[in-house]
Amino acid sequence: MSMLSFSRMLLFHRMLALAAIAFMASSGIVTKAQENQNNLTLEDIYKNRKYGQQGYGQVRWMKDSKGYSTIEFNREKGLSDIVKYDAATGEKSILIPSVKLIPEGRTAPLAVSDYLWSDDNTKLLVFTNTRRVWRYNTKGDYWVLDIATGKLQQLGKNIERSTLMFAKFSPDASRVAYVSKQNIYVEDLATGNVKQLTTDGGGDIINGTFDWVYEEELDCRDGFRWSPDGKHIAYWQSDTKGTGIFYMINNVDSVYSVPIPLPYPKAGTTNSAVKVGVISSEGGTTKWFNIPGDPRNNYLARMDFIPNSKEVMIQQLNRRQNENRVWTGNVETMQLTNIFTDIDDAFLDIHDNIMWLENEKFFTWTSERDGWLHLYKVSRDGKQSELITKGAFDVISISCIDPKGGYVYYIASPDNATEKYLYRSRLNGKGEAERVTPEGLKGTHSYQVSADARWAIHSFNNVTTPSRISVVSLPAHKEVRNLVSNEAAAKRYADLNLNPKEFFRVDIGDAVLDGWMIKPQGFDPGKKYPVIIYIYGEPAGSTVQNTFDGGDLWHQYLAQKGYLILSIDPRGTRMPKGREWRKSIYRKIGIVAAQDHAAGLRKVIETYPFVDASRIGIHGWSGGGQMTLNCMFRYPELYRTGIAVAFVADQKNYDTIYQERYMDTPQNNPEGYRDGSPVTHSKNLQGNLLIMHGTGDDNVHYQSFEMLTNELIKHNKLFSQMSYPMRSHGISEGENTTLHLRRTMEKFWLENLQAGGR
Repeated sequence: MSMLSFSRMLLFHRMLALAAIAFMASSGIVTKAQENQNNLTLEDIYKNRKYGQQGYGQVRWMKDSKGYSTIEFNREKGLSDIVKYDAATGEKSILIPSVKLIPEGRTAPLAVSDYLWSDDNTKLLVFTNTRRVWRYNTKGDYWVLDIATGKLQQLGKNIERSTLMFAKFSPDASRVAYVSKQNIYVEDLATGNVKQLTTDGGGDIINGTFDWVYEEELDCRDGFRWSPDGKHIAYWQSDTKGTGIFYMINNVDSVYSVPIPLPYPKAGTTNSAVKVGVISSEGGTTKWFNIPGDPRNNYLARMDFIPNSKEVMIQQLNRRQNENRVWTGNVETMQLTNIFTDIDDAFLDIHDNIMWLENEKFFTWTSERDGWLHLYKVSRDGKQSELITKGAFDVISISCIDPKGGYVYYIASPDNATEKYLYRSRLNGKGEAERVTPEGLKGTHSYQVSADARWAIHSFNNVTTPSRISVVSLPAHKEVRNLVSNEAAAKRYADLNLNPKEFFRVDIGDAVLDGWMIKPQGFDPGKKYPVIIYIYGEPAGSTVQNTFDGGDLWHQYLAQKGYLILSIDPRGTRMPKGREWRKSIYRKIGIVAAQDHAAGLRKVIETYPFVDASRIGIHGWSGGGQMTLNCMFRYPELYRTGIAVAFVADQKNYDTIYQERYMDTPQNNPEGYRDGSPVTHSKNLQGNLLIMHGTGDDNVHYQSFEMLTNELIKHNKLFSQMSYPMRSHGISEGENTTLHLRRTMEKFWLENLQAGGR
């Protein structure tokens, strides 16, 4: 089961299981002649950070779309400047030299974690001194730089340091609004006067941001919006009272243990009550929209102002998440109108692809209603709905909607679900989809497109090619300038003579599954090799993608030890294969995917004589950890050895939004929860099992680890375990943690799954 929200296009356990990818590593297997000098070591991968490739800054396209800004290190000064590049000519100009970011009384400039331009590009908002809130660093300090005068001022001077969140300019850039300690503030930049708009935040009440489950599963963090005229602020308020409290225990930072309370609604239990209100940006009383339905059994998943209006658009998901009611609400009269409703027999995902067109008479909408994920044009009253993108393919993501040019640019891959390319379609729905990415560059392409769709920052990579980043002109896709070649990383990779990932497909009757394999060092097709399977298998992501992934150092390291590495994506994974592929697992999480994977593995054993069916191992993290357990417990004759990390043992113990989206509630689907949970089948364990978990995991609680442990003991099943004190879901905090975790995993494989061909 995935432990992350669907809106997150990056796969969580990929970030975690390959911690070195954060350093963009590239390495792999070597020939015997190079073995002594080029073999990978875990120390080099996870501690010394020996392998790396270059990225390219935090790009912001300027309002005129003629150039972009980014943070760039100035080698002469040893500091970072914010610079601007002309897209056409490449001419560089320093917009904000680092010296302009030195506060009065200090000698060093601000360390810029993030930055934001005002709409007119006259002011810069700098985010610094950040702190983590659950998944990301969303709390810190904010400063504003006036470009014309050079004035640098800190926001919230009389508010506790590093507590400000989600600061953003008013439309005219005269004020900034932000959240601190669950209340909303507005600060006048000319006078420095601060107005506290809400006062009831704190404890059970959250204003302007969200509780854990909204953030994790609906990707909701920034919880307020300026009106187009700057006169109002609309915001979410959450009341967590009545939500179950889960307690994590910190046993390592003091003599006595410290309980950490976390409002966390588990499947089938009470949610926070969430509502949307409107308040004058000058202060006053909040007015609340009276949205029909129990606020604890519906989700207000999205809210934003309609441009050039006094109305907000609110998306309301029912608890089953198979109906999305779209409301417009007038912030002066508080009148609500249900303009559109999207319905699915299984479940719906939230998409952030709305753009208002033709003087706000129409808006774009993403739906699977025709069996594929496509973009639609919907009238403001909801009575007209027209398909924009057409064809038997999924729109993976929207890159740019260009009303003036009349096109939408998007990522799709009609012929190969493991790859990504840029396409475009006419906004009037006429004509066929046009591929923009040139033929021949097989792999994964991503684009940061300017608002006028004339330019893009283009990144390309595949399993053997580190990221190559360039500026291209559109729609011709002519490369104007290379920004990052990563030639050094590519040469390192090539010099290691790796056995690259080889892609394959297996037909299991009900579906055709994609997979890849990495053959072991010194591979001999006449021998049989042990297999280590890497699995995820949940709706939030896919492991079978033609991407570089830093060279996939962990799996290349294991291949050097003599293992055949394998990955297969079962049905239900986040692949562009149509609605039926993704919705086939509804109410059957952990059931269909495990069946598919076992069927796929049997086909692999039949097809490839070098696969040793008596030596099959499997490992996964988060949702992949749950899949590892389900495979080992349900098909013990196939999967002989496994490592499950940060897993859910009983699906009733995971959160409402994720679990109920795919499974309904435990009350409505008791059989599905029972049959899909690994703990139900733990009595069937026959092979060697290592379970690993962080005791400070706020996402998948350590409770899962202990409940499974109890059940295995009950059935007299012997197993290995490793706990990491106060580590979170990624098990990365603390000195030497990642290296220790990987070393522990390596030791378990070598002792329990004999390496090498025979």
